[in-house]
This record gives sequence, C-alpha cells and structure tokens, in this order.
Amino acid sequence: MKSPYLEKSDIFRGALIYAGGDLIASLILNQFSPARTLGMVVAGATVYALEIPRYFRWIDRKTAALSSLRRTLGRTGLALLYFNPLWIARHLLFIRFFSGRSILPAELLRLGLQSFLWNIPIAFAANYLIQNRISLKHRFTASALFSALMAVYYALSEVFFK
Repeated sequence: MKSPYLEKSDIFRGALIYAGGDLIASLILNQFSPARTLGMVVAGATVYALEIPRYFRWIDRKTAALSSLRRTLGRTGLALLYFNPLWIARHLLFIRFFSGRSILPAELLRLGLQSFLWNIPIAFAANYLIQNRISLKHRFTASALFSALMAVYYALSEVFFK
C-alpha cells in the first residue's frame, strides 16, 4: 500500500527538479549559492513533494463525478488556483531565505501577484495539459518540470518587476 505522505519517487523528483530549475535561474542571474541549491533540494524533497501530489489526488477526487467539460475546466482551474500569488511569494521566500537575502513580505507578495498575472495564459495551458492529458501517476513530475521552468521565470521576476 502506498503511503499517503511522502513517496520515495516524489522525494527524489521534487529534490532534483525543483533544485535544478532554481539552479538554472541562479546561474542566469549570477546568484549561485551552494546554500540556496541545497535549500531548494530540501524544499523540493519535502514541502513540494508532500503537498503537490496530495493536492493533485484531491483534485481528481473532487472532479471525478463532473461531466467531461466541467471536469476538464475544474481540474485546470483548481491547479491554477493552487499555484497562486501566495505560492509564488512562498517560492520567492525560499529563494531569498536560502540565499541569505532580506525577506520583505510586502515585496514578495507584490512580486508573486505580478508574476501570477503575467503568466496566467501559460500557466492555464500548462495546467490544462498536466491535469487532463497526463496520468495522475506522472502529474507531479510533469508539474515539477513545468515549475522548474517557471522557477527561472519567478527568479527573473525580481528583475522584471522591480
């Protein structure tokens, strides 16, 4: 029986993919830090590996009885709601914390909101594909890969939206 908590494969994928995306972002911005990379490994292997697969299973349960179109839109919308401005702000908080940089909550919330608003079309399309075309077994990996790409965008958002 599978654990309702952390699966070894989710721990590995979360650590590798989230840290990898952030590593690329940190190299692009010339902000590489071993502490930041290690911190993102830990965040990916714990926080993200625990909450994202569970949320995706919850989405499946909540939308199972809906008609095809409503289920498709419901899954996509619920995934988009999850990766909201607060989620982005928390991701930026992890980056700043693990980099030893100052943490200004109002600034992180502003950056999270701006990043979210600008990426809605891309996030909607990606979440549609992830939630409706990829099996539940592979959704965390697909979402983590998309999030790794978005990690570059989130890190760059501090430059874009200053």
